Amino acid sequence: MIIMDHKTLRKKFLDFFEKRGHKVVPSSSLIPTDPSVLFTTAGMQQFKPYYTGDADAMKDFGSLNVASIQRCLRTSDIDEVGDESHLTFFEMLGNFSFGGYGKKEAIEYAYEFIKELGLKIDYVSVFGGGEGIPADEESEKIWQAVNPLLEIKKTGRDDNFWGPTGDEGPCGPTTEIFINGVEIWNIVFNQYFQEKDKTLRPIKLGIDTGMGFERLLATVRGVKNIFETDLFLPIIELLPGDLSEKNKRIIADHLKAATFLLAEGVKPSNKGSEYVLRRLIRKVVVFEHLNVNLFSKTESAISKVMEIYSGIYPELNNTEIISEFKGERDKFNKTSIQGIKEAEKITKEDLEDPIKLGNIVFHIHESFGLPPDATTEILRNRGFDNFIVEDFKNTIAARRAEHQEISRAGAEKKFGGHGLILDTDELKAGNEEELAKVTRLHTATHLLLAALREVFGQEIEQRGSDITPERLRFDFNFPRKLSFEELKRAEDIVDSAIAADMTVSFEEMDLEDAKKSGARFLPGEKYPEKVKVYFIGALSKELCGGPHVSKTSEIGTFIITKEEAVSAGIRRIRAIVK
Repeated sequence: MIIMDHKTLRKKFLDFFEKRGHKVVPSSSLIPTDPSVLFTTAGMQQFKPYYTGDADAMKDFGSLNVASIQRCLRTSDIDEVGDESHLTFFEMLGNFSFGGYGKKEAIEYAYEFIKELGLKIDYVSVFGGGEGIPADEESEKIWQAVNPLLEIKKTGRDDNFWGPTGDEGPCGPTTEIFINGVEIWNIVFNQYFQEKDKTLRPIKLGIDTGMGFERLLATVRGVKNIFETDLFLPIIELLPGDLSEKNKRIIADHLKAATFLLAEGVKPSNKGSEYVLRRLIRKVVVFEHLNVNLFSKTESAISKVMEIYSGIYPELNNTEIISEFKGERDKFNKTSIQGIKEAEKITKEDLEDPIKLGNIVFHIHESFGLPPDATTEILRNRGFDNFIVEDFKNTIAARRAEHQEISRAGAEKKFGGHGLILDTDELKAGNEEELAKVTRLHTATHLLLAALREVFGQEIEQRGSDITPERLRFDFNFPRKLSFEELKRAEDIVDSAIAADMTVSFEEMDLEDAKKSGARFLPGEKYPEKVKVYFIGALSKELCGGPHVSKTSEIGTFIITKEEAVSAGIRRIRAIVK
């Protein structure tokens, strides 16, 4: 066995296939052009058009055979990160052929490369047939010819048949190489096309291979797990020694994944890949709260990630990566402190009742924006491991469904007048699309008032409001012009509340009971005896007729566009959401 660092192993793999007529192709972006998937999760994704015949490999690469090292990100196992094998960010080694060679060459190349690394194969597996698909006897015979002493295991469709990615597409049998009891290399023979009705038709054979780089590196270096390689150990060594090994692994993994996403220009937000980035960063920030020594180390750890991959991915040479991380950390800290305090109040008795625990975790998330997985880490950090995550997650899912139903029922109520779907003194919308925009802006107005009170004090009151599908206009009492810094602070508070994904709910009350409860109301406004009190987490509590979004994350990004005087002692803010 030849021990080498990650840069040497990269070069050895690419040189091996380049010498055998493969064009070395750079990694594609982590954010694919295919809108149906959030991230690039396999090496073959950028080559999919060449398998289907929608692109010409000879024209684009000058060869029917290519090799690459692809950066990938998967979130399906994010809750498993911390053990010895699961990651969110990883790299895949792969060689691919679009009609340039067949099974014989693919298997021989793989066997030869493994031999060059000085590794011993435990066994290989091939597709043994099933569900009307014949066994891959050709691969079995090729392996027997390559090494008659190799153990060959035959398995079914679950283990040795790949694809398609979706309802239709290329697919086919696979053969896998196992070393030290672990799958190292998966070789896919795309020889079928699956139609939407699940029938298979033969197509021109394509070769698609994938080998996890971190796993191979650990095997080559002879270490116990991927976190002991030079891709992770320099990061982990920077982290406080009093953290558990599991938590060190989670932090190192999440910081690496976040660094690569930030390097590609992804910004933390509430949807799609941006939300995954936000979740990764915020989980690290929770660990910072749990370990006072970590706060001073995270930025150094990010710098170490950039150093490890320097010269490989030029996009990591980005001075904004750390500043973006710090900005998201600051936003989360504004809303998360109280949530963490609430999570730390959970008792051992609470853990014994999954329904009760689920309700508590749900309340903390909806009221203070602390994600359930963050609360889980807080509990584990306190030494509580005797709870089953799936049990209380079922309760959380049920509670969310209840809130969505309440919000849906409220949103379906229409307000008539002048031919409009919605026409009040404050809100105007002419169709369903405009109603959705006005609803987002209306909830943002509640958040804006709460933010202004936080910045200037509880004496701030609403003095007027006008909302159209394009913008909101909000008047309030204040004696002077607001500074840029004050406006930015209010804007950040609103965006932090949006990012916290708080639930917006209401409760019907008698007017006097609503006022006694501390709910905000407009001075001089005439209210009916029965009123609705709208709650936005623990941030806002106001008398209001609606409509509102069901979750603050539905609002989008809040942007103040103008601040001006209306009259003596009254200021006006104009804002939009995107």
